Amino acid sequence: MSTATITAQDINKLRQATGAGMMDCRKALTETNGDFEGAIDWLRKQGQKVAAKRSDREAKEGVVVARTTFDNKTGIVLTISCETDFVSKNADFVAFATSVADAAIGNNVKSVEELNEVTVNGAKVSDMINDKLASIGEKIAVSRFERIEAPYVASYIHGAHRMGVLVALNHVAPDAGKDVAMQIAAMNPLAVDPSAVPAETIERERAIVTEQIAADPKMAGKPAEMISKIADGKLNAFFKENTLAAQPFVKDNSKSVAEYLKSVDSELKVLEFKRVALG
Repeated sequence: MSTATITAQDINKLRQATGAGMMDCRKALTETNGDFEGAIDWLRKQGQKVAAKRSDREAKEGVVVARTTFDNKTGIVLTISCETDFVSKNADFVAFATSVADAAIGNNVKSVEELNEVTVNGAKVSDMINDKLASIGEKIAVSRFERIEAPYVASYIHGAHRMGVLVALNHVAPDAGKDVAMQIAAMNPLAVDPSAVPAETIERERAIVTEQIAADPKMAGKPAEMISKIADGKLNAFFKENTLAAQPFVKDNSKSVAEYLKSVDSELKVLEFKRVALG
């Protein structure tokens, strides 16, 4: 994409995603020939702190519902999306989304396709959604569906159905499950621990911090080994901030989440989590 084809809409999209200024966004898009992801990296390489771009945010409006089975061994979280907050805040729409989630957990659903075929009070979920669309006049869909199975699954809903969290633990621990779910809602980690961070994310982060370090006038002429060691330190800081086990526990910043779990049960661990948010 050439500079001439970069539009005000492109610039505004980058501003909303990063929080960077308009001129900086224009410059980033120009330097990267309109590559959106490349523009985000370009801004970061200039030393700008940009808002995190996370895959857990999809639909802007809708209702997020999380449910677990009676034995807490399976959990689901789903989003029923709509177009306006007027609809998403409507009690009937929230009740509708809740009924769909209950059907999903009650029928051991594993995908959106399965869910659409489930029958609730004599009507398939797909038909119920179409009926809602017709009566409300907005596009409505199951836009996100996540499922977890584990020895114990905790669920948490935050902010009037605008965020849902599932946490899988290796042992039954209801209070710890709730605490960790609230931690995930508040701190938005990328993964449970560094080993669960995708390799491409680590490579991308390393490239950014290495370029930041190399661009520092104080590092001029410094050997590559020194720059690499400093990059390792910055990556460790990245992992501490962005991986659940290493994050400071929100209820007690003197310990990490891993240390908190160990204080509850020496063998207690988070196996995985799902965080789904509107926005």
